[in-house]
Amino acid sequence: MKLSIIIPVRNEESCIQETVALIVKRLIDAKMDFEVLVVNDGSSDHTEEKLQELSTRFTTVRYVNNPKPNGFGLAVRKGLDHYKGDAAAIVMGDGSDNPDDIVEYYKKLNEGYECVFGSRFIKGSKVYDYPIHKLILNRLANYFIKFFFHLKHNDITNAFKCYRREVIDGLRPFFSNHFNLTVELPLKAIIRGYQYAIIPISWTNRKHGVSKLQIKEMGSRYLFVVLYLFLEKTLSRGDYVRKDKVKTTSSTMAR
Repeated sequence: MKLSIIIPVRNEESCIQETVALIVKRLIDAKMDFEVLVVNDGSSDHTEEKLQELSTRFTTVRYVNNPKPNGFGLAVRKGLDHYKGDAAAIVMGDGSDNPDDIVEYYKKLNEGYECVFGSRFIKGSKVYDYPIHKLILNRLANYFIKFFFHLKHNDITNAFKCYRREVIDGLRPFFSNHFNLTVELPLKAIIRGYQYAIIPISWTNRKHGVSKLQIKEMGSRYLFVVLYLFLEKTLSRGDYVRKDKVKTTSSTMAR
C-alpha cells in the first residue's frame, strides 16, 4: 500500500523543511511506500522556495500550488485531487504531528481498517504545550460533537487523520473551504459506514510561526458542518451510506 502524506501550508518557511525531512526519514526507516505532497496555499513568504528545495532533495516529495481562493480546507481538497497513493494522511506543516504516528496509521490500514483517527485525549496519548484557552474550546467542541452524534471518538476536530482512497472517493463532494473540513471528513466517514480505528497520538505545539486557525471565524463554520451532517444522518434515509456496507466496528488501541 502506498501512503500519501498531504501537508497544506501557508507561510511556513520557518518550519516546513524540518517537518518534511523528519517525516521522510521516519517513513524510510519504516520501509514504507509513500509520497509527501505539500500544498502551498498562497504563501506570501519564502515557503515555495523551501518546497522547491525539498522536491529537489527528496525524490518522494513534490508540491502543488493552490490558487485563489485560499483556505485550509481548499488546500487539503487540492491535495486530495492530486495525491497518488492508495490512502492519504492529512498532516500539519508546523511539526505538531509526530511522524511515528503516521507509521502507526499505516499499520492500522494494513490490518484492514478503512480510516484511522488519532486522539490526543485518550490513554497513551501525549500533548505538549497546548494553549489553555484553545484546549478548553477544543474539549467543549469535541464533547458537543461526541454527544450530538453518539460517538466513541473524542478528537474529531483534529486534522491529523488517515483515509483509504475508496473512503475519500465515497465522501465526495466536499463543501468545507476552511478548517471545518477537519470535521466534515471524519463525520462523513462515520455516518456513511466506513470502518475506523482510534489510536492514541502525540501532539506538540508549534515552535515557529503563527497558527492559521482563527477561532472567532470558525465557530459558525464548524456548527454549519455539524448541523448539515446531522441532517444527513437523520433525514437522508441512508441515501449516502456506502452501498456495500457491512457491520463496522471502531476500536481504541493503546500501544
